[in-house]
Amino acid sequence: MRERLLLFLILFGLGIFLYVFQNYVNTTLGFVILCACMIVYGLYSIAATKIQARKQKKNPLIINENYKPFVSIMIPAHNEESVITNTVENILGIDYPNYEVIVIDDRSTDNTASVIYELSQKYEKVIAMVREKDAFPGKSAVLNDALKVAKGEAILVFDADATVEPDFLKKLVPHLEPADVGAVQARKIIRNKDVNFLTRCQNNEYTMDTQLQVGRDAIKGAVELRGNGELIKREALEDIGGWNNYTITDDLDMSTRLHIKGWDVRFCVDACVYEEGIVYLFPLFRQRRRWLEGTIRRYLEYSIQAFMSKKMSFRARFDMAMYITEFIMPMWFMMEVIFRVIKLFADKVDPYSLHNVLWSSLIVSAVVGLGFFMTIRYSLRAYDNKPRKEAFIQALETTVYFLIIWFPMEIFICGKILFCKKDMNWGKTAHGLVLEEKKKIKDRVTKELQRLQEKLQEVQNKLQEVIKQ
Repeated sequence: MRERLLLFLILFGLGIFLYVFQNYVNTTLGFVILCACMIVYGLYSIAATKIQARKQKKNPLIINENYKPFVSIMIPAHNEESVITNTVENILGIDYPNYEVIVIDDRSTDNTASVIYELSQKYEKVIAMVREKDAFPGKSAVLNDALKVAKGEAILVFDADATVEPDFLKKLVPHLEPADVGAVQARKIIRNKDVNFLTRCQNNEYTMDTQLQVGRDAIKGAVELRGNGELIKREALEDIGGWNNYTITDDLDMSTRLHIKGWDVRFCVDACVYEEGIVYLFPLFRQRRRWLEGTIRRYLEYSIQAFMSKKMSFRARFDMAMYITEFIMPMWFMMEVIFRVIKLFADKVDPYSLHNVLWSSLIVSAVVGLGFFMTIRYSLRAYDNKPRKEAFIQALETTVYFLIIWFPMEIFICGKILFCKKDMNWGKTAHGLVLEEKKKIKDRVTKELQRLQEKLQEVQNKLQEVIKQ
C-alpha cells in the first residue's frame, strides 16, 4: 500500500507540475535539461573512471595473497535439468583453494533434484539441497535456506546457467577484503550473443551496464548487484538480515539495503560470468518485466530510508537519485504529450499547434534516443572493442530495442503497481532454450531419416518382389 501511495504522489506531483507550468514555461525545455543533467553526470563518471584507471596504473592494487576466505557457492535451480550439470562441472574447475558448492533444487517438476543428487555423489565439493514442494517460493527464500548450511565467510551466487573462467575467484575475492566492502559484482556477458537480434541487443545492454557500473564504482556511488556472479561478505549479509523473501529482484533489493547500512558495493570488470541470453521475445518480456517492476518497487520501498540513513554515503545517495530519474523520464515524456494533446482538443484543434506538439515530442524522443545511443556506442568501443562502424550499427539497433521494450513496459508496470495487488510472480528466466531448440532440430532430423529409411526399405522390398517375378 505504501508503494502504491508513494507512486501515486510522485505521478500526481509530476502531473500538477506539467499542467501548471505548461502555461508559463516550456516544459519540453525542462525535459531536455533533465536529459542534459543525466548526460553531464554520465560524462563525470567516465572522467572519474579514466582518473581511477590512471591512478591504478601508477599504483596497482596490492593483492593480499593471505586473504582467501572460505567461499560458499550457491546455485538455485528450478526446472534446470538441461543446464545444471554443465554449470556445476564448470564451476568445479575454479582455481581457488577454499570453497564448497551448494546446489539447491527449488520445488522442480522435472528431474533437477535427481541430477543434483547425482552430482553430489560424484563430486566431494558438491552439496545437494532439495526443498519441499510447499516451501516458500522465490530465489531469496532458496538462498536463505542454503545460508543455514553454508560454511563460507563469503557467499557467491550463480544462476543455473552460469559459466566462468578458472581464475574467476582470484580476480573477484581481493575486492571484497576492505572492511567497508560488503559485496562485489562481476561483469555479466551473454554467452550466445550471436544467435539473433535479441541476444545481440541483450549483450549490448549488459555492456552498457558494465560501463555504468564501472562509472558508479569510480565515483563510489551506489553500485548494484546483478544476481549472477555476486560475492557477498557473510558479515554484511547477516547485518542486513539476509535476503528479502518478499521481493521479486533479490539482487537489487539487497544492493539498496547494503548501501543503507553503510556497506560499500564494488564492481570487478575483470571477473566475467557468462550466461545464456533469451532467444525469444515473450520470455524476454517476462524477464524484463520482473526486473523493471523490482527496480521501481525497490526505489519506492527504500527511498525514504536511503535519504534518511546516517550510514549511507552522500555519493551513494546522490548517485541513486540520478538513477531514479531514468524511471521518471518516460512518465514525464508520456504525460507531457498527453497533456498537450488534451489541451489542444479542449481549446479547439489548431493544425499548426498540433504540428508543433508533434515536433516537440519528436525532439524529446530524439534527445532521449541520442543519449542511449552515445552511451551504448561508447560502451561497445570501450569494453567489447568493437570497430567504429560495427559499434555505430549495433548501438543504433540497441537504442531501438531499448525504446521499444523499456518505455512501454514502464507505463505498464506503473499501472500494475497503482491498480493491481502485489504478487510474487517473479517470472523465472527460461534457461536451456538453445539446447532445447537444438534437441528439437536433432529429433526432427532423426525422425526424417527414419522415415526415409523406411521408404527406402519399402522400395527395396518391392524391387526384390519384381525381380523374383
